[in-house]
Amino acid sequence: MQVGNGDFAFGVDVTGLQTFMPYGILSSWGWHNFSLPTAPGQTSVTDFTGLDWWVHGRLVNYNQPNPAEPLISNWLIQNPQRINLGRIGFSFGPSQTSITEKDLTNITQTLDLYSGTITSTFSIFNSKVTVVTTADPEADIVGIQVESELLKSGKLGVFFDYPYPDVNKFDAPFVGVWNSSTWSKHTTSLQTRGSKAVITHDIDATRYWTTIQWESDGEALIEGSKNGSHRYILSPSGSSKLDLSVNYSPTPTRGNDMNDASSIAETSSKWWKSYWETGAFIDLTGSKNTSAIELQRRIVTSQYHLALNAHASDPPQESGLVNIGWYGKFHLEMVPWHLLHWHLWSKSSFIQKSVPGVYTRFLKSSKERAAKMGYKGARWGKMSDPTGRSAPGEINSLLIWQQPHVMLFAEMEWRNGGDKGEVLGKWANILDESAEFMADFAWWNSTTGRYDLGPPMYPVSENTNPNATLNPTFELAYWSFGLQIASQWRTRQNFPVPEKWTHVLQHLAPLPVKNGTYDLYEGIPNMWIDPISVTDHPALLGIFGLLPAPTNAALNFNLTILQSTAERVSQTWDFKNLFGWDFPMLAMNAARMGDSEKAVGYLLDPEWNFDDIGMPVGGPRVATPYFPSSGGLLWAVGMMGGGWDGDGGKGVKRWPGGWTVECEGFRSAL
Repeated sequence: MQVGNGDFAFGVDVTGLQTFMPYGILSSWGWHNFSLPTAPGQTSVTDFTGLDWWVHGRLVNYNQPNPAEPLISNWLIQNPQRINLGRIGFSFGPSQTSITEKDLTNITQTLDLYSGTITSTFSIFNSKVTVVTTADPEADIVGIQVESELLKSGKLGVFFDYPYPDVNKFDAPFVGVWNSSTWSKHTTSLQTRGSKAVITHDIDATRYWTTIQWESDGEALIEGSKNGSHRYILSPSGSSKLDLSVNYSPTPTRGNDMNDASSIAETSSKWWKSYWETGAFIDLTGSKNTSAIELQRRIVTSQYHLALNAHASDPPQESGLVNIGWYGKFHLEMVPWHLLHWHLWSKSSFIQKSVPGVYTRFLKSSKERAAKMGYKGARWGKMSDPTGRSAPGEINSLLIWQQPHVMLFAEMEWRNGGDKGEVLGKWANILDESAEFMADFAWWNSTTGRYDLGPPMYPVSENTNPNATLNPTFELAYWSFGLQIASQWRTRQNFPVPEKWTHVLQHLAPLPVKNGTYDLYEGIPNMWIDPISVTDHPALLGIFGLLPAPTNAALNFNLTILQSTAERVSQTWDFKNLFGWDFPMLAMNAARMGDSEKAVGYLLDPEWNFDDIGMPVGGPRVATPYFPSSGGLLWAVGMMGGGWDGDGGKGVKRWPGGWTVECEGFRSAL
């Protein structure tokens, strides 16, 4: 379980702290760079040269690891990486170092979603301990209220510990290295004044501060470890109550600028009450069947976890603020799966905390990326850190479906009301530069008289031969959608639409069809037979699900062909190896096709799981949690709750027969 505010999260074990399990304390700002390589010619980021690929008769430089520069290539992939800020747990005294969770009795723990409060109770040494854990909605502060007679007798204290970061692509379920082999690689120092202490943690060039403030009617003393570790112990006595506020910050805090734990609990309760009582809601509990109840559980818990893990100043990494995946970096192709649902659920401000801000910040580096490759406009990266630097990688540099995302976000914000001039001002330049790249990237094939996408490229599924991947179904539809939206935005501003955009739209390659179904890409051999063709993301159904039906005549979209394709996907696709967001993508397709039974079936597919606290299980290929699952679930449910353009209104049956569904406040999807 966690408490947090989107930019900061505190994970707990059964004690309400991290006594036995070092769950993460993660933040939006907590990043670290390991030292650069020292080998000649690989000591600076500027020494990295990438790789050149032949693209339609010219050499194009791609941001890919260079075998001649392995050290700096790997450094750029692995750095910066998100760090675990520390650990807070109970100390049972210097003579009780072997206490484990098995020694506790009468354990209970409750997460109150409505107030963002975790209440934990347990017994040790025949005494009860009660812990209330909350997080400040506006600051990186955790509030901890402890009540036990063990505090009064000095048998219960609180420790604060600090790990060294690990060079792991995935660091889960726990983040960092805590053992003595790393103690000498980083430093901590303690300053105290009255009922406040500040611990400074230095890891290479990274420095941050922990400010600890306590209130107690008795005495309390905080001391550092004497064995060379980075563990500090606060030892209270004389009172059965202890109130702790702990702030983690990249800058030193000054004065008495922290709320006490009871005030943090109060502000947390107000924030979460407002969260639950605004925006859309859906009630499935009147259906009186186990499927509806399970889906309701997933919906409600996903709303909590996403407010805590995906409501941030930057788009979240795929494991949010729970642990580390892909070194803690976020993936730009995943941004809609994390965030777009907020629009449908009438909580657009939750998107606007990071979007379009992240695109505005990344625009300069994205234009530089495109220019270096010989293209106009802005080419968005993939696996990114907060500076906008995209990590080197073959897939990272050859994936393209993140490019039209800005059009999807912009159009949803335009539809959702507000000051139209302000919306245009925020998005217009981003859309123009994105469309410029998209139009320039499309290659004019003089033999066929059409514009092709690729090769080289990777489609959504990331598992094809990039040199053979030509005109993938989803990318063609999304390219068309993006350029159409960008053209509409030019018209809204009374600006002419660039002729190149229109020419690309009118002459884009048609969706690839063979034997009555859409192919993953044009010319793919053995579609539906070769396991690679039915493994990974079945994005070819996203052309009418995630997206509205293509309206560009050049694509030759056919609903009957799509229906046949959807049937083949349901019969032959490798569902055991799908990623979590694939299931809601399939559900959105089924919903638009009018098959509500299948849509709900996908949302409750036995291969797609959420654990006992509603965390989305990563599956066989990625660690838990995998939050694009949660965001995708709310996107699909939001679409089924609020409808979509052209759905026929209330007469369309969007939920299975026999279900009782009550909805309020949803906005319609495109």
